[in-house]
Amino acid sequence: MGSSVETLEFQAETRQLLRLVIHSIYSNKDIFLRELISNASDALDKLRLESLTDAGLTGTDATDLHISLEVDTDARTLTVRDNGIGMTRDDLVDLIGTIAKSGTAGLLEKIKESQDAATAENLIGQFGVGFYSAFMVADKVTLRTRRAGTDTGTQWESDGEGTYELQTVDGLPTGTSVTLHLKPADSEDGLADYLSESKIRQIVKRYSDFIRWPIRMTTERADAEGESTEAVDTLNSMKALWARPRSEVTEEEYNEFYQQISHDWLAPAETIHMRAEGTFEYEALLFIPSQAPFDLFSRETKRGVQLYVKRVFIMDDCEALMPNYLRFVKGVVDAHDLSLNVSREILQHDRQIRGVRRRLVKKVLGAIKDMQSKDAERYTKVWEQFGRALKEGLVEDTDNTEALLELVSAASTHDPERTTTLRAYVERMKDGQDTIYYLTGETRAMVENSPHMEAFAAKGYEVLILTDPVDEVWVDQVPAFDGHRLQSIAKGQVDLDESADGDGETEAEKAQREQDFAALLPWLTTTLSEQVKDVRLSSRLTTSAACIVGDAHDVTPTLEKMYRAMGQQLPTVKRILELNPTHPLITALRTAHAASADDPALPEIAELIYGSALLAEGGELPDPARFTRLLTDRLTGTL
Repeated sequence: MGSSVETLEFQAETRQLLRLVIHSIYSNKDIFLRELISNASDALDKLRLESLTDAGLTGTDATDLHISLEVDTDARTLTVRDNGIGMTRDDLVDLIGTIAKSGTAGLLEKIKESQDAATAENLIGQFGVGFYSAFMVADKVTLRTRRAGTDTGTQWESDGEGTYELQTVDGLPTGTSVTLHLKPADSEDGLADYLSESKIRQIVKRYSDFIRWPIRMTTERADAEGESTEAVDTLNSMKALWARPRSEVTEEEYNEFYQQISHDWLAPAETIHMRAEGTFEYEALLFIPSQAPFDLFSRETKRGVQLYVKRVFIMDDCEALMPNYLRFVKGVVDAHDLSLNVSREILQHDRQIRGVRRRLVKKVLGAIKDMQSKDAERYTKVWEQFGRALKEGLVEDTDNTEALLELVSAASTHDPERTTTLRAYVERMKDGQDTIYYLTGETRAMVENSPHMEAFAAKGYEVLILTDPVDEVWVDQVPAFDGHRLQSIAKGQVDLDESADGDGETEAEKAQREQDFAALLPWLTTTLSEQVKDVRLSSRLTTSAACIVGDAHDVTPTLEKMYRAMGQQLPTVKRILELNPTHPLITALRTAHAASADDPALPEIAELIYGSALLAEGGELPDPARFTRLLTDRLTGTL
């Protein structure tokens, strides 16, 4: 018996997603069965896990957890059934009728922008909404479910056009069944005959062979006398791939397993299969993807490593096993000596788990290092996809700083196309140079055109060009690489005249220049006291009149913006104005100041010099209207 039928509308974003799934996302319609089996497997995992700790589920029959595929050729239906955790009515509305999850709008936008079907499939798979793929092959989908530990079940039914029906149903078994009222086979539209036993076997073998629960189907067989009999076949091998010796696993099997756990259509860039024996035994099968997920830098991104204990699933996204900066790593860790009742809180403080984490991190970083030395092209692609995340480790993981620095790849003035490693930079350093120079900024063009670059370009010094937001943070955390100090060319004193090339000024020339500007510099410091804390002569400028630099330990303007964007208010940091003593504007200002220090035009010229230097580095003027008026008045006076 059941209650009256209630008709509800899909959320607007859900309707958009349904249309995209049905009409344009999946080029391979076979994927629907993989998604439904994966959902069923998750439900079985959850029931087994919750039954360990929830006394209310003790009456649940969890002795024969399995997935059943049922074909009704007369009704043209295919049913995927599990005896897992099941769902309540509220679960159905939240998980299927609504996608009120953070980032849905971003997902839809990414899918619309994508011109590549495989990329779009990858995007939608990562959002865990594969259930909707059922509507590619079915005119109507009927879902019946009862949550373990409850007395009543719910039926959900929809044709995928905009509404769905809910009805309370009594007498349902624990678990979930999804019945697809299949469309006719249509080879032109990519619709196979999904009632065919051979087709179902093919899909299960390809996509779900490693599911740990048996996938069963009742089939008909002819006996020796030619009579038809029914038999229940298990379609998947259920072999734990990570438990087999590496020599017995093919690359194709690794790729299929990776695609199954990651919902990624591309092959992984690297596979790491390891086994540890001794006081704490475990197996691990890890994958470095070849393409970053679109939500890699979203707060909701989950880490991809699953934890098993003796092949029994414990939890997804086990944060204790992988640091945040390696959140892109997918895979499985199967520990032999943990309790099945282990919790996330216990794992965070478990000494053995911390040891496993250290070894996994070293394996992943070692694998990327091997790529760097043995397959530069593959390493470059991995760094392009995950370099930003890896550099977060330079802030978070002090134990692996040296290993991470060996992996860092950055643009530099050495080559306009190719990036360089820090090791290669050091090998190219000029004789007598002991410092690694860098400059941070929003874009390469902005950094290359910065006034700070002028003297370095003129004297042939290579400068690293760092444009990732995380670069602003890690360069302050890392004092040196291989004994060579890292120094921003926009901070502190930079005196290239003392370098080994020997073409700098003599001490007498420097002294004379300081004397020449002895009156102007203090006057400018006072005049611009609200903007800067000091004005001094520069050795880093060759063509620009002035530039703005910070003290060695000052927060950079970009980092200051980042903190403020995160709601952290910092005190205003005054910086230093450096002048090019050979520039005609600066020498003319010196002459004018010496002739008439009280000239009212001079403070305005000082403001213009400061504002121009601020704009040259990509900064924002505190009062653009005033700067524009001063500049207009000055230009008018020259005509």
